[in-house]
Amino acid sequence: MTDTTGEILTLEEVAAYLRAGKRTVYRLAQKGEIPAFKLGGTWRFHRFALDSWIAESISKKKPE
Repeated sequence: MTDTTGEILTLEEVAAYLRAGKRTVYRLAQKGEIPAFKLGGTWRFHRFALDSWIAESISKKKPE
């Protein structure tokens, strides 16, 4: 089993992971709507932060 807690993903990998377009992921990162950071001018993403962001987004949309 591989530990993905500290895994850092590129924009292309996140787009594939989320099944979204690269432009969409880039726009979300620029607006600060998705957890991301820049490294040498390119966007990077922590897999753990993305999974938390996804879980939080899902829990916000659940009907009461």
